[in-house]
Amino acid sequence: MTETKLLLGQVLQFTGDPFAADAVMGSGPGSAASFERCGAVAIKGGTILAAGGADALRAAYPRAELVDYGDALILPGFVDAHAHYPQTGIIASWGKRLIDWLNSYTFPEEMKFGDPAYAAQIAALYLDTVLDHGTTTVCSFCTIHPESVTAFFTAAEARGMRVAGGKTCMDRNAPDGLRDTPQSAYDDSKLLLEAWHARGRASYAITPRFSPTSTPEQLSAMGALWAEHPECLMQTHLSEQTDEVAWVAELFPQARDYLDTYEMHGLLGPGALFGHAIHLTDRERARLLETDSSLVHCPTSNSFIGSGIMAVMDLRHAGQRVGLATDTGGGSNFGMLRTMAAAYELGQLRGTPLHPAQLLWLATEGSARAMRMDHHIGTLQPGTEADLVVLDLGSTPAIAQRSARANDIWEAVFPTIMMGDDRAVRDVWVGGRVRAQK
Repeated sequence: MTETKLLLGQVLQFTGDPFAADAVMGSGPGSAASFERCGAVAIKGGTILAAGGADALRAAYPRAELVDYGDALILPGFVDAHAHYPQTGIIASWGKRLIDWLNSYTFPEEMKFGDPAYAAQIAALYLDTVLDHGTTTVCSFCTIHPESVTAFFTAAEARGMRVAGGKTCMDRNAPDGLRDTPQSAYDDSKLLLEAWHARGRASYAITPRFSPTSTPEQLSAMGALWAEHPECLMQTHLSEQTDEVAWVAELFPQARDYLDTYEMHGLLGPGALFGHAIHLTDRERARLLETDSSLVHCPTSNSFIGSGIMAVMDLRHAGQRVGLATDTGGGSNFGMLRTMAAAYELGQLRGTPLHPAQLLWLATEGSARAMRMDHHIGTLQPGTEADLVVLDLGSTPAIAQRSARANDIWEAVFPTIMMGDDRAVRDVWVGGRVRAQK
């Protein structure tokens, strides 16, 4: 019989949206969260039963097994809404902008993923690494090779992780060995979808890389597949760099803008995940909001590759779904702590710094909402899945001395957001099971 476990520590959970007007104009974004200094989370059989004050939950679950984390902070596991696990080996590659970066680093590495053993090796390394950083769910591009998709889902299943991913489809502007066709992209994606979608904690994401590497015929094939399986996600890239936007205009002269290259082929709407979305027109912003599509902010990637700064605050205040992501390996780190720090830094450059509550929300519930999974993950709500990260708010001497001066939880957690790494991750729970003791 599965025993109830009671995790004791500081507990932070969101009761509202920290970007909403009532939170921002009232007592500030932090008012959208509930904090228990002496808190607890009750879990059983992979499910969260309750979260709140420790005394109340100890009374409610008197026979529960206690796991005492002292003054560590218990949060929902981090959710990375846009990544490329096959780029693990080329992370932190020097000195290129997007198109040159793809040709110099990405495409040569992705050629290797037709080898099932190599794909399995990198998938295992990648997922273990992100788990070390407190990420319990990731949405990843694979490569054109079905073997890369099988390796990703197999590795995630072995670790009990909720993930999304799909075969990356490209039929032009890519090297020999990394191109498929409209028909093979459709056929391969459909077979993989049927094999993996809703198998355990796996979700399939239909994945055209981006408009420059797919012909209109391939985009239409992906749109047709999504229309047949609207329960799946659809992930791609949008308006990452200005030269990319100009290239798209040359390739699709009939399109009103970059977004229209997807919309005219049925690749816009609920369940669509557009990475980057930096250089948007007014029409694009309006259509994305109207169609309830999702955008994903990739701050370390956007600074590392020199792409620009997403208008996160403006988009969220307008009501746009926005998630947060590492964009490994264009992003320069595997962890969501560093990603939150970069989001703060880029927000400062726009004159719209994000509050710690907004950063943590984006890395958990915000990304889960973007992926249409907030009924499963990203919160501490009863009935959701017990994916949790436990943070040590004094993981290094520098962080500890700053956190010790804090006047509230936001001042206590912000040094870990800005200076923390995998050393700050004390424990990770995946599906109600603790992954590793540190």
